[in-house]
Amino acid sequence: MKIELHQIKIRELCANYTDLSIQEEGITGYNGRLNIRPKYQREFVYDEKKRNAVMETVWQGFPLNVMYWVCVADDQYEVLDGQQRTISICSFIAGEYMMYFDGNLLGYYNMTEEQQNRILDYELQVYICEGNDEEKLKWFKTINIAGEKLTEQEIRNAIYSGSWVTQAKRHFSKSNCVAHKIASDFMNCKPIRQEYFETALHWIADKQGKTLEQYMAEHQHDTDADELWQYFQDVIHWTDKLFGRKYKKEMKGVQWGLLYNQYRDTTLTATAISAEVARLMRDSDVERKSGIFSYIFDHDIRHLGIRTFDDNTKREIYEKQNGICPLCGKHFEIEQMEADHITPWVEGGRTIASNCQMLCRDCNRRKSAK
Repeated sequence: MKIELHQIKIRELCANYTDLSIQEEGITGYNGRLNIRPKYQREFVYDEKKRNAVMETVWQGFPLNVMYWVCVADDQYEVLDGQQRTISICSFIAGEYMMYFDGNLLGYYNMTEEQQNRILDYELQVYICEGNDEEKLKWFKTINIAGEKLTEQEIRNAIYSGSWVTQAKRHFSKSNCVAHKIASDFMNCKPIRQEYFETALHWIADKQGKTLEQYMAEHQHDTDADELWQYFQDVIHWTDKLFGRKYKKEMKGVQWGLLYNQYRDTTLTATAISAEVARLMRDSDVERKSGIFSYIFDHDIRHLGIRTFDDNTKREIYEKQNGICPLCGKHFEIEQMEADHITPWVEGGRTIASNCQMLCRDCNRRKSAK
C-alpha cells in the first residue's frame, strides 16, 4: 500500500466541478480527475449546519480533518473519505448556497475577489493511496473517518464496486427505491445508508452458505443484479402471503429472509398462522411481540420474552414456603432461589402469584431441562 500526503488548494479541487447526480451520474472535480461521489458511495447527508461549519472552518483558516482519495488509474482518483466536506466546498464555489461570514450573508458570486481568493487559496490535506482491494478494505476500516462515518455496507460497496453494485443500488439504495416501496412494512431500516441492500445481501448469502463479502466478490462484474432482486421479492411475497401486514409495528426488523430460507416449504396455512399470531398478540405474558413470528415455526419460547415474576411476588412466595424448595425439601436464602411457573406457560400457565413457586437453582434447572 502506497500512501502519500498532498496539499491541494480549493481552487484546484473545484476546477470544472460537475454535479450530474440528478441524472444518477457522478459528481466530479479536480478538473475532471476526481470522482467525488463514486456510484458505490452514499448520498449527501450533511445538514445545513454541518455544511456551513465546513465553510466557516475554511474562512477562518482553521485546519479541516484530512481527506482520503484512492488512485484508480493514471492521474484519476476517487474520494474514499471526505465526500461531504468536498461537496460542501464545491457547491458553495458553484454558487449553490449562501451563508453568513463575519455577520454578512454572502454567496461566492457576490464576494470580492479578495474574499474569493481567501477561500480558493485554502490548502486541503489529502492522503492519496494506491493498493489492491484487500489493502483498501483494511485502510477503510482503520483510518480515522471524520464526519459521518461510512457504514459497513458502504465500505463493501467501495471495495466491490462495479456494474453489479450499480445495478443493485437501483433496487435497494434510493430513498424511494422499489425495495422500500414493497417492504417498508416489514423492515426497520433506511435505503440511503445501504441498510436495505445489506439486509438483502445478508439473507441471500445465508441461503447460499456464504459471507456477504464472498457473495459480492462472486457477482462484482455481473451486468445485472437480477438474482438478488428476485430473491428479495420472493421473501417479501412469502412473508406477506403468510402473515399479511396487520401487525406492522411488531413485524419491522424481523429477519424475514432467514425465516424464509429455513421455512419456505412449511405446510402451515395463512389461516392457521393468523389465528395463532392473534392469540399470542393478546397474551400479556408475551413481552417480545416481534418474536412471535419466529416462534410460529420452531416454538422456541425464548423468542417471546415471557414475562417474569416481579420481586414482590418472589418475596411473597418465598415467605409462604418458609424458604423451603418444594422439590428437594432443603432451605435456601432467597438469593439462592428462582421463581418458576408451576404450570408452564406453554401449558397455559400464567405469570401470576398463584402459579408461582420458588425453587433452588439446581431444581429449577433440572425442571427446565425436562
